[in-house]
Amino acid sequence: MNTTNGMHFYNLQVSDIEKKFETDCRTGLSKEGAQQRFLRDGANEFEKKKQKSLLAKFLEQFKSFMIFVLLIAAIISGIVGYMNGEGFTDAIIILIIVILNACIGTAQEVKAEKSIEALEKMSAPYSKVLREGQVETIPSREIVRGDIVVIETGDLIPADIRLTEAINLKIEEAALTGESVPETKHSEVIEGEVPLGDRENMAFSSTLVSYGRGKGIAVATGMSTEVGKIAGMIQSVPETKTPMQVRIDQLGKFLGIAALAICLIIFLVGIIEGREVLEMFMTAVSLAAAAIPEGLPAVSTIVLAVGVQRLAKRHAIVRHLPSVETLGSTNVICSDKTGTLTQNKMTIVNLYTDHQLSEVPESLNTDQMRLLISSILANDAKLSGENGRWKTTGDPTETAFLNTGLRFGLNKNDIEGQQERIAEVPFDSERKMMTTVNRDGSKIYVHTKGGVDELLACCKSILLNGEVLELSEHEKEKIRKANVHMAEKELRVLGVAYKEVTEVPSEVTPKTLEHDLIFVGMVGMIDPPREEVKDAVVKCREAGIKPVMITGDHLITAVAIAESLDIKEKDEIAMTGSELEKMKEEDLLKNIDDTSVYARVSPEHKVRIVKAFQKKGAIVAMTGDGVNDAPALKLADIGLAMGITGTDVSKEAADVVLADDNFTTIVAAVEEGRRIYDNILKAIQFMLSTNIGEIIVIFVAIVANWPTPLLPIQILWINLVTDSLPALALSVDSADPDVMRRKPVDSKGGIMSKTFLTRILLQGAMIGGLSLAAFLIGLQTSVAVGQTMTFAVLAFAQITHVLNVRSSLHSAFRNMFKNKLLLGALAIVLFLMIIVLEVPQLHDIFHLAPLTQMQWIWVVVLSVAPLPIVELVKGILRLMKK
Repeated sequence: MNTTNGMHFYNLQVSDIEKKFETDCRTGLSKEGAQQRFLRDGANEFEKKKQKSLLAKFLEQFKSFMIFVLLIAAIISGIVGYMNGEGFTDAIIILIIVILNACIGTAQEVKAEKSIEALEKMSAPYSKVLREGQVETIPSREIVRGDIVVIETGDLIPADIRLTEAINLKIEEAALTGESVPETKHSEVIEGEVPLGDRENMAFSSTLVSYGRGKGIAVATGMSTEVGKIAGMIQSVPETKTPMQVRIDQLGKFLGIAALAICLIIFLVGIIEGREVLEMFMTAVSLAAAAIPEGLPAVSTIVLAVGVQRLAKRHAIVRHLPSVETLGSTNVICSDKTGTLTQNKMTIVNLYTDHQLSEVPESLNTDQMRLLISSILANDAKLSGENGRWKTTGDPTETAFLNTGLRFGLNKNDIEGQQERIAEVPFDSERKMMTTVNRDGSKIYVHTKGGVDELLACCKSILLNGEVLELSEHEKEKIRKANVHMAEKELRVLGVAYKEVTEVPSEVTPKTLEHDLIFVGMVGMIDPPREEVKDAVVKCREAGIKPVMITGDHLITAVAIAESLDIKEKDEIAMTGSELEKMKEEDLLKNIDDTSVYARVSPEHKVRIVKAFQKKGAIVAMTGDGVNDAPALKLADIGLAMGITGTDVSKEAADVVLADDNFTTIVAAVEEGRRIYDNILKAIQFMLSTNIGEIIVIFVAIVANWPTPLLPIQILWINLVTDSLPALALSVDSADPDVMRRKPVDSKGGIMSKTFLTRILLQGAMIGGLSLAAFLIGLQTSVAVGQTMTFAVLAFAQITHVLNVRSSLHSAFRNMFKNKLLLGALAIVLFLMIIVLEVPQLHDIFHLAPLTQMQWIWVVVLSVAPLPIVELVKGILRLMKK
């Protein structure tokens, strides 16, 4: 429950919440009352989604229509083999292929639903609560609504809490809201309805306390928390099929229906011609076997698996096998800002001293050195490590000073060793400053940093070119103008001041320390964009992909980053989550193509945006690293999580993890996806064109009342050996040079486009015609010789034809020797065919006859013929294109 009587908890007074949950902020719950609530409401943990068993995942691999057709073919082959006295060899081979495909699919595709477990890992194992007036530490799962939870720096928040006390409290919420800077918290009532990131009197489960301390009333636990809602959303997101899965299924149905139709036609034609029923049944089944590329499911799966290995080398780890090819069809990339497009690391980019605004220089002058030293001392961030391997921890704004200092040899540990901190006034949100007092030998210094306007009010002097001068109103006006200039560039600006005192006041307060300060200068910092992202965005646009920024950050900041990276173009729209929430579905669909930035969004908004793009027919890739990205990552056609900064939740929900957190890796992954898609098409074109050649050979022979030119065992050998090995080798073919300069593949279009189908039919007719010519030449000697020559030409023609399908336009001789695996596969096929044709002991198994020298010459000539024929056609097409 996040509301009461229609109001949010952040709208209510603490006393109203105490009354609602029957608790007391001074004493907390009684142990007995907490136990009763625990039994009533359950543990503070996330519900587990029932996992599919390994067997269920294995059986799911058989849902494909093509696999179903192959199983039917195996049964029929087994029956025919039994009736013919040849045993179950054909049926067993087909079943082995089907089972092997299922095993590969299961091993690669197991997408374990670990999102909930990952969320559980994020929860603090133990937390501090107030019970019966005493603070005690209990397992986080035992926290109940109404518990008074005590939090301090470094704690993970165990539940959604309405704060009742907040002392200098800052909470890191980037994983939940997308905000790169920790949120300053307070306990006051907030009026009206505000986005998640602006609920400053709430602390949310699984976020981190980066500074200060506080306590509050647990108002939501387990699945009722904001993170719990995300867990529920992840569970409710349905699994979707990738475009290639849909296309392969469509192709399987098409081929299955075609095979049944061919069987029926051939069977009826044979019966009309007076042939034996059993003979025609066997011939029809063998023809159906020719129509279905038995190796296609295995080939497509292995092509994807090989692609996974290649992507891993390019720092993209694939968790869901079929998603590899989805990358090639992607036409929208929805990206989180913090940590994905930016570095998620506050960085000082400008220094202002001596009334000069500059970028951070190669070396510091005296006043710039003073600026950094004072800001490093008035700082609670920690520096750990040694020998140049330093790690900073603390508020990102404060760590930015330490990191900049290290660039100039200013190590906080060394500086504090020289200037020991002896007193401090912590930062608070009202005065917007923090101050430390440090002793340097016999001298005592006060160092202050904070908001520029607030700091100027405490300053009497200014450091200019090494001299301390009076801070006049004219000087202040110059500083204010510089402050506004930096703020307009979306920089976070802080001022720095110091002074020397003779002694530490007896009472250390802002009043006793923060006066008569010497203004040193200002720093401007930003969470900078990743340098390489701009080029990646340009490549995305060239590839027909629309980049979209979706962030929890403020609109102005989001737009500034988006424009600097060319994600937002001049005529495109930027929208807030509040605007999106008020927008009707039809208006969203109308505007979504023109909107490139969404700011201040919640997890539900992200899901809605992805769904809207999908309704428009887009293939959506979603990148992200936070908990808040998980539902959209899972819903998107392809979810891309960050490997370094990404939470476990986002990684488990994603299809692909970018191991280097680099946006440019997405471009490389898209290129690899397109290469894989092209290579699957090459394999389909190769296998179907050769299978159509087989169909034409048998169909023409039956219609012409000739003897059967191919026997079932010969057809199966060709389909499994000479088809599958070269098709597999095509999986490592290199990408076309223009692969990233063309539009994405239309997700609505099937594999069998008019052009693609025409190419397959013509090439199939060519191979079928050449094989029939071989049959007629051999038939002059005997039926066995005719069948042997047909078998040889069909197999060898495939060896030459596979070179043709590597490109629909370019010559087969271009980069002919680049694909070493293909050349190796062709050598293996050639070797196996020569053994089958030349070893007498195998002749009986395959029903072959020895060939004369002249017959071998005809086999070679007819087998090589596809190469010059297709080269001629490609040459004509290239001339027409010019």
